Amino acid sequence: MKPTKILLATTALVAATGAANADGHMANEMTLVSWGGAYQASQVKAYVEPYLAMHPEVKVIWDESSAEATAKMRAMTEAGNVTWDLVDATASDAMRMCDEGLIEELDHDAVLAAAPDGTSASEDFGDLIVSDCFVPQIVYSTTFGYRTDMVGDTAPTSVCAIFDTDAYPGKRALQKRPIDNMEWALFCDGVAKDDIYDTLSTDEGVAQALAKLDTIKSDVVWWTAGAETPQLLADGEVVFGSTFNGRLFSAIAEQDQPIGMLWDMQSYDLDGWVVPAGLSEDRKARVMDFLKFATDTQRLADQAKFISYGPARASSAPLVGMHATLGIDMAPHMPTDPANATNVHVYDYEWWADNRDDLDAKFQAWLAK
Repeated sequence: MKPTKILLATTALVAATGAANADGHMANEMTLVSWGGAYQASQVKAYVEPYLAMHPEVKVIWDESSAEATAKMRAMTEAGNVTWDLVDATASDAMRMCDEGLIEELDHDAVLAAAPDGTSASEDFGDLIVSDCFVPQIVYSTTFGYRTDMVGDTAPTSVCAIFDTDAYPGKRALQKRPIDNMEWALFCDGVAKDDIYDTLSTDEGVAQALAKLDTIKSDVVWWTAGAETPQLLADGEVVFGSTFNGRLFSAIAEQDQPIGMLWDMQSYDLDGWVVPAGLSEDRKARVMDFLKFATDTQRLADQAKFISYGPARASSAPLVGMHATLGIDMAPHMPTDPANATNVHVYDYEWWADNRDDLDAKFQAWLAK
């Protein structure tokens, strides 16, 4: 799927804060990079629309290329033509880009808003600041949805149901990358959770994971954009599909699709903003102004009104309440809710930051067979 760019033009009322910045010191156009679908829509509602209401002189262009962020940042940097201003990235991708000098190191307390009680940003985000270049937004998980009308009388309760094509015939949707797929494959081939990354660090472990995936390879529809699995499930083209938990929430709660959630071995991860290195001063000034606004306590809590991802700030969590339009309590739909977290896979973003290029090459070679 080619990245689509959606130009957001606003006719919002002029606010004093907008007029004050219309002096040429900040660029009046930003290209934001995200993932499309329900997640990007939640960012528009929680961050961008309120910001544009204060800054009607600003235009925001969306590019839905976050899944390819590292490769595209490498290419743009090498070409000396970085067209992105702010990029939504996973923690492991942020760590890779930071190590390669593709994105800016940030003084979090200097550039981000403190909590309402004065707690510094670094303390409020805490351990979720996993890189000097990374500003966390959400805690989310990659997990499975399934068609409730295609699984017979016995709904799946284990992630290993995806490998059981006898009990659950039909296509499965999996993300076209090794992350999560390799871990689920090893777990369902008998490897203990605590041993997954040690096993995956060996050639034999990689071969074991790929051999397990071989058992369903002919039944897999591979996806690259988070919006694809909900659509495949809604169309009845797959019986199971992995995707981000917020996308499944949107399909189930907002669209009333016949989809169930399979929380078993959901894979916890972090997502946040990174700033490309080498932006001109006027572009960087605009980005930093937006970044401070978009990651304050209220804005992160507001995002949880639109999608079931946990806000990364400790001060935001108590402000999470009802869905903006459905009026349902959002807390039970979060991946961190105790009822959903009985068997969680804690994704090791540091391991993947160190091993991603090697595993990507091996995974793509396996796909091509």
